[in-house]
Amino acid sequence: MWAHLGWQDIKQRYRRSVIGPLWITISMAVTVTALGLLYSQLFGQPLAEHLPYLAVGFIVWGFIGNCVNDGSEVFISNEGLIKQLPAPVSIHVLRLLWRQVLFFAHNLAVYFVLLLIFPQPLSWTVLLAIPAFVLIGLNGAWVIMVVGTISTRFRDIPPVTQSIVQLMFFMTPIVWNYDQFKSSPNPVIAERAKLAEINPFMHFLEIIRQPMLGSPIAWHHWLVCGAITVVGWTVALFVLRNYRARVSYWV
Repeated sequence: MWAHLGWQDIKQRYRRSVIGPLWITISMAVTVTALGLLYSQLFGQPLAEHLPYLAVGFIVWGFIGNCVNDGSEVFISNEGLIKQLPAPVSIHVLRLLWRQVLFFAHNLAVYFVLLLIFPQPLSWTVLLAIPAFVLIGLNGAWVIMVVGTISTRFRDIPPVTQSIVQLMFFMTPIVWNYDQFKSSPNPVIAERAKLAEINPFMHFLEIIRQPMLGSPIAWHHWLVCGAITVVGWTVALFVLRNYRARVSYWV
């Protein structure tokens, strides 16, 4: 049911459009190309290196950011279904998650095109992108559950969440290269670049970006993401057990 609803969301969004969901890919391609050309010049990096780096960052961030932003309104936007259809609240969580997976799949076309234009030194480690995405998806599920439940009780949470996500976009190495700043000859910049390790979003980006670009795997990112997953699902199960019955009243 949730898979069907998620696919219907995309079909409804691009209803009567000539090229339909292909607009998802075109929009991502235009954004990545424009920003890649700009920031590769600003940071003095070869376009062949920076454009794939930025593309993977944007594609993954699109999934993460939309899970958080849309997750804050997942129950509010489905108020009618929740009140009329006796179904577990997890259906709405999985519906949103599946919709974001479909968006992600469309955007991956940009990555594959860039691989043809700018070949990367890929190896068997590229397969790590699969469990990395699964791990990101698991975290997306608990975030949607927790933030969505809290937002039904406190309606000021969605705009706060959107503001935080927008801020974190600039604080996360998406358009700027973390390794470049960390190895800067300026000791002040190099030292401050290490502060990015505090950002949890950075670790989730790196576990999938490194294998997709053929970069050396830094396993501490996986440890951090694993710890966040365990803690996050512990909180989500607590919220689900104690507050899922109240969601229909709060919306």
